Amino acid sequence: MITSALPTAHHETGGPASADESITAWALAARGGDTDAVERFVRALHRDVQRYVAHLCADPQAVDDLAQDTFLRALGSLHRFEGRSSARAWLLSIARRAVIDSYRYAAARPRPCDVPDWRVAVELSQPRGLPGFDDGIALLDLLASLPDERREAFVLTQMVGLPYAEAAEVSACPVGTVRSRVARARATLMDLLDDETEERPAELAA
Repeated sequence: MITSALPTAHHETGGPASADESITAWALAARGGDTDAVERFVRALHRDVQRYVAHLCADPQAVDDLAQDTFLRALGSLHRFEGRSSARAWLLSIARRAVIDSYRYAAARPRPCDVPDWRVAVELSQPRGLPGFDDGIALLDLLASLPDERREAFVLTQMVGLPYAEAAEVSACPVGTVRSRVARARATLMDLLDDETEERPAELAA
């Protein structure tokens, strides 16, 4: 049964700071040629990148290719990464550009596509057991009803766990805008969950 609980919001200063610090340290070490650090960096962020591009991408079959493209771009640009922001935010910015470039390429070279929408890809890459849900699918169905910008802000901060300031950096908008989008997304999701709860007794009685 779906309850009215949403995933707990991360503090604006971020989720597990030590994890982000470790990942950033691995990125900096990888920049210096440490192959073990490269492997740790990729392994630590691979799922986040897949989840994020799945949210942005209209073609679920392209998710793996976009994730691979993201890491190839990132590893090729590591010499320019100086650690001013977290490696996670830096990498997700690259993922965003990779998706945008794929859209531009698809617009220039259109091809037929009969695959399901983005929700299928997110379902495949999202962990189960989110607080307040029997599984991630219920949340995905509700997220689909949100405007794109609010959904992106919610995914970045509440599911990927990015700090608000870094989510703003990834989305190229002010941090106050991200806060507002997340607050509105949560309010909408709470209303939808309440509606779902109210409708269930009627369904059972039918």
